[in-house]
Formats: sequence, C-alpha cells, structure tokens
Amino acid sequence: MSENASLPVVPATADAEPAPPARFDTLPLDPKLLRAVADSGYLMMTPIQAKAIPIVLQGRDVMGAAQTGTGKTAAFSIPLLQRMLKHENPSVSPARHPVRALVLAPTRELADQVADNVKKYAKHTQLRSVVVFGGVDMKPQTAALKAGVEVLIATPGRLLDHIEAKNCVLNQVEYVVLDEADRMLDIGFLPDLQRILSFLPKARQTLLFSATFSPEIKRLAQSYLQDPILVETARPNQTASTVEQRFISATDDDKRAIIKQILKERSIRQAIVFGNSKLGVARLARSFERDGLRTAALHGDKSQDERLKSLDAFKRGEVDLLVATDVAARGLDIADLPAVFNFDVPFNAEDYVHRIGRTGRAGASGIAVTLVTKADARLVADIEKLTKRKIDLESFEVVDERPQFERRRREEGFERDERSERPARVASPTVRPPSQPADPFFNKPYEASTRDEPPAWEKAKVAAPVKGLSSYIKPKKQLAALFGAKKSAPAEG
Repeated sequence: MSENASLPVVPATADAEPAPPARFDTLPLDPKLLRAVADSGYLMMTPIQAKAIPIVLQGRDVMGAAQTGTGKTAAFSIPLLQRMLKHENPSVSPARHPVRALVLAPTRELADQVADNVKKYAKHTQLRSVVVFGGVDMKPQTAALKAGVEVLIATPGRLLDHIEAKNCVLNQVEYVVLDEADRMLDIGFLPDLQRILSFLPKARQTLLFSATFSPEIKRLAQSYLQDPILVETARPNQTASTVEQRFISATDDDKRAIIKQILKERSIRQAIVFGNSKLGVARLARSFERDGLRTAALHGDKSQDERLKSLDAFKRGEVDLLVATDVAARGLDIADLPAVFNFDVPFNAEDYVHRIGRTGRAGASGIAVTLVTKADARLVADIEKLTKRKIDLESFEVVDERPQFERRRREEGFERDERSERPARVASPTVRPPSQPADPFFNKPYEASTRDEPPAWEKAKVAAPVKGLSSYIKPKKQLAALFGAKKSAPAEG
C-alpha cells in the first residue's frame, strides 16, 4: 500500500504456517492483571492481542486493524492498565487520581461495553475508571469525575460538555485510544475530536483500533500519531470466515416474510435485524411484534435507559429480534448470536463489515443475510469493492402462509372469474308482516288552494289605514304567533 510506505507494518502471515496462540501469562504483566484476565476466562491471546500488546507495552503508537469480535478492547486496555500501575495509589484525594488514559468511542453502547471490560481487568488494582455518555443525567458523572479517575471512557459530545463545565482536567493524560477509529475520524466526528485533542498534552501515546481502515482514514490518522506501527491480523476490511454471507434478491413486500421463513427453517431463536432509518426500524419492530415475535427496537431516538434495557433483555434471551439502526453495529459483544439480517443494505459499505461482525464472534459460526432490491445495485457494488469479494444474488421462494383459498384467489383470479361464471341466484321469497290500514288522506297528492284569501291570522283583524300616510304605503302585516311576534299597539284616532 502506497499510503503506508512510511509506516512500520506488522502484517498477518497468510502464507507461513500460523503460529500457535500465545498465552497471556507469557507477557510481562502484573500478577493482578493476569489474575483478572484468568477470572474472565481468557488464557490464550487472539492474533490482534498477541501482536498489539507487546508494541503498546513498549510505548509505541499503534494503528490496529482486525476483524470485529477478535478482542480489540483487551488489546489496548490490558497494556495501558499495566503501564498505569506505576500511578496506582490508595489515596482518597482526587488530586492523586488524575485522568491518565482517555478512551473515545463513537456510540454510547460501545463506550459502556469498553468501560465494563476495563473495570473487569482492573478489579484487582486500585485504578479507577468511569464512563460518560449522553442521554443520561450529568450529575452522577460529575460526582465520579470530581472524585478522581485514572481511566476515562467517553463519547465526544458528552466529554465536551464536561470539559466546558470544568468537571474534568485532561492536562495529565498520557494515553489516548480512539476505538472504532474510522467512525471517530469521519467528517461528523472530526471537529469534536480536534477540540478534545487540543486539551491534551502533545507528548502522549495514541492508539487507533478498528475493523476497517480506508486509505483516506489512514492518511488522516497519521496526523494524530507519532511514528505509528500498523498492526494487521487480516486483510483490511475482510469479513470473518466463520460467517455465512447470503445476498437474496427480494422486493420490499417480501422482505419480512423472507426473514420469518429463514428463522423458522433454521430454527434460529435470536437475531439482529438492521435497518437504515429510525422510523423504518420502529415500524418494522411493530410489524414483527404483530407477527408474534418478541421484538425490541434500538435506535437513536430511544433514551439511553431504554436502549440499555432493550440490550439487556436481548442478552438475557427475553427478546427474539433486536431491530436496530447502525447504532448497534459497532462494538456490541453478544455471545452466540446465530444470525444477522440486513433488512436494508447499508449506505456505507464499511458498516456492512461491522453489522455482520455481530455474529460469528470468537470463532463461532453464524449467518448474515442481506436483502437486496433493484435499487440497491450501487450499494452492493460498494460492498464488493470494499471486501474484494464477488457477490452473487440468489433467489428465494417465499412460502405463502395465508389460507389456501386466499392464495388460490390471489394467484389465479378465482374471485373475478367466479363472479362472471356463477349462475344467477334465485331470490327466496321473503315473509313480510301484514300491513296496518292507513288513512287515505295521507296518500293524496298536494293540492294548492284555489281561493285568493288572506291568511287566517289576518282575517281576525284588518288594520285601519293610518292617517297622513300615502295610499301606496301598505300597513305592516301581523306575523303568526308561532314566530313569537309581539302584538302591535292600536292605532291612535
């Protein structure tokens, strides 16, 4: 790669015989960290961990590219905790616990997950950590920051809020981690990232980890790293070999039926369904709920509490389908997730890698199904270009689950034909009750009166002509009593 000609590279050895996985206890780590790693059930390192951890321990800047689900979080959190043990102290004074390491993540869910891992690895030490993200009250976060923390995990927006409120001081930061760096360095995050980095010391160790690195992103990242080493454990933007990828040609009306049929045929109990819009995800979740599936929606309009509850219910198995936007595509580690469905082809080809990376994690197998319409041809071509993999669209026969007579009428037009060929029905005689004798007066047509007579209410009294008035001026007529007319006063003689 021409973009990386000046970077030292630790590539994957695809042609050589793969080395056996290294054990964590072969690393120069403190016994407290090794005990925490063992408590988490990890004995052997993944390829990204085996390559990146020794380099991070040396204090070098690293750009780490690895497939989703290969343990990138441990690859930077464990060595950084090891390097910060020299600052470990039991003091309760906040001044003895300044922020030493800053981890930036693009989404709330990823930040929360990284914080859980850091706490798990640091539980036997006296190093403090806290996570701050938007959508929740700032007061508990402020109290934790002012009590002093060594490791701060944050999303950019909420971190800027705390910086402006003077809740945290970053002038002693020694280590910066940009998790999911391709999104962090994207155009939307770049201004916030530049503001945050302006508050940090120039002399620091910077680490970038992500599943995807485009050449443009690599050029941008070099402006933030000093003499970085590129660590790649797989071809850039490669998807996991344990994931079965299927691209099915479908219409918008058949997409939901295809997903339900695949779930039934493969006996899949849980899956994530990805959509491109928040409104579409909300509607799709309601549709699956009406179909009898336990469904939860996860998108940016949900409050942080609602999003965490939906994720927790999904992880506990209380929800069958998690219908989500790309907010759930990055960093979520859900054990033994068997399937991922792309209801909509992602607008960004790199998001495809992250979406299907939710399944087939840690060596497990999984299936990723993408439903493609005729309008998605350009997006599919972008995925082919990114993954360097030829995509073949396959057809899918949808089994109609409606009753047989409805399918016959829909497919063969029986309803229309039966109307034309059906013999005329003979109306059965109806029994009517005997009619009552009616007054013949009410059946007569209207007949106008031929007599030219004044109305009855004018017959009673004819007003005398008023003296002094012209003979051409007619006296006022009296209105009928039913109109509520007042009686006129008698004329004076």
